[in-house]
Amino acid sequence: MAFHTPTPPLLLERFYLRYPETTAFSLEAVDLRLAAAERLALVGPSGCGKSSLARAVLGLLPPGSETRGRLQLSGQDPFSLSAAALRSLRGRAVGLVFQDPMTRLNPLLSIGDHLRDLLVAHGHLRGGALREEARGLLERVGIGPERLGDYPHQFSGGMRQRVAIALAMALRPPLVIADEPTTSLDVCVAARVMEELCSLCEASGSALLLITHDLALAGSWCERMAVMEQGRLLETSSAVRLLTRPEAPLSRRLVRAARLREGGASPKRQRTAALLEVRELRCWHRLSGPLPWQGSWLPAVDGIDFSLESGETIGVVGASGCGKSTLCRALMGLVPLRGGSVLLRGELLHTLRGSRLRRARRQLQMVFQDPLACLNPAMTVARAIADPLRIHALEQGRGDRLQRVQAVLEQVGLTSVRDVLDRLPRQLSGGQQQRVAIARALILQPRVLICDEAVAMLDSVVQAEILALLRQLREQLGLAILLITHDLGLAASFCHRVLVLEQGRIVEEGPGDVLLRQGQAAATRRLIEACPRLPHTV
Repeated sequence: MAFHTPTPPLLLERFYLRYPETTAFSLEAVDLRLAAAERLALVGPSGCGKSSLARAVLGLLPPGSETRGRLQLSGQDPFSLSAAALRSLRGRAVGLVFQDPMTRLNPLLSIGDHLRDLLVAHGHLRGGALREEARGLLERVGIGPERLGDYPHQFSGGMRQRVAIALAMALRPPLVIADEPTTSLDVCVAARVMEELCSLCEASGSALLLITHDLALAGSWCERMAVMEQGRLLETSSAVRLLTRPEAPLSRRLVRAARLREGGASPKRQRTAALLEVRELRCWHRLSGPLPWQGSWLPAVDGIDFSLESGETIGVVGASGCGKSTLCRALMGLVPLRGGSVLLRGELLHTLRGSRLRRARRQLQMVFQDPLACLNPAMTVARAIADPLRIHALEQGRGDRLQRVQAVLEQVGLTSVRDVLDRLPRQLSGGQQQRVAIARALILQPRVLICDEAVAMLDSVVQAEILALLRQLREQLGLAILLITHDLGLAASFCHRVLVLEQGRIVEEGPGDVLLRQGQAAATRRLIEACPRLPHTV
């Protein structure tokens, strides 16, 4: 079933791309050659053209797009093919692993249906042979064949990504494109996913084009790296050389920013009064059984104790399913408590009602992982930021509202305020979107900010900018920050203290730099071992 070809799986020579109704080229004079079984990482800041290159390779450009130069996929030009021939080429010549597997999987189809549909569309398997091939594909990515009848929502994030890999590798294509395949996964699951992806590529002889903003991940799994900026390839070399001796200015900035978040010394601070106190907090999830009365309970948060002081940042780290997200929801009052208490400035939150609860909730705000998903796509930036003022009846006329919005935008570093006010979220870069999300949280003047993987989807330079912004806000406003992350190195360099969660419990806590060097708990050691690191400079 493999689509064997003696030519390079991917070849671009002086390739240009311009989208319809735009004057500038999104890709300019791109030269790139990927040999069989080679692994190349394509890195660069948001909007540099990485995803545009992947779309061009797959022939997924909008009508009216202009291309120049040469692009060959297993020796064929995808732009010269008919729609039917292009569909046939996809899957046989190239497989794609998406960032979010839920956008790849149909929620109404079982996992087995996904695999069988792909095999039928590109082959002639039927009956028992089709079932056996589907079972084998699932087993190759470490999932038992008994799960063929399950649906995407019944799988964890890591398992869904493994299914996406199985779909991409089903026809053993000469080229696999993985577009940010581990961004939404914790470091332990990400390591397993990348190991499986690379081993399958090696076994099939497939080349891998890894699109990522994580330089350490790229250096750990790819032999070569290419850096892109504004649609141009600035630098292409071996991964070790680029990460230890970068030449292009952007490459140096990316590497410097990546090294800054690899677990430097944890910041120190003076003790202050506690703003948020969590005492013996318990939240259990109801699990369904074969019959309605045969369910069970999962202790997602099981007796957590900590206090967060004014101006302090605490990092909460752990693998997927350890209870981080449930802890966030419990603090925000989005899930019921099974036991324990949450005190904000001495008030028990779960006992408050009406206007007192609304006033308390203004003091506790949240910044989410994906800013585009938490901002209303139909609202302009000005409306999105002002909306909390309207909800809490804090605005005093249109002039006051606009003045507050402009002030908070300047506070989060969006200096060209008037250029941003009337834009929609999709018209902003990833870093700008996250600054708007932070501004929306700050408009209510909270005392505690919960950041749930707030920089996970950003490239290393933008990550450094957002973290610097949060430090500045912490110092200027005395904000207490709870940073939820799977990256122990990032938490160590940014947070005053770090809590390591496993199965809903705190298994270890202390300064992050100490945990990185002398972590005792098994969960801490697994996080350290799974976290990719940049090579040491000579």
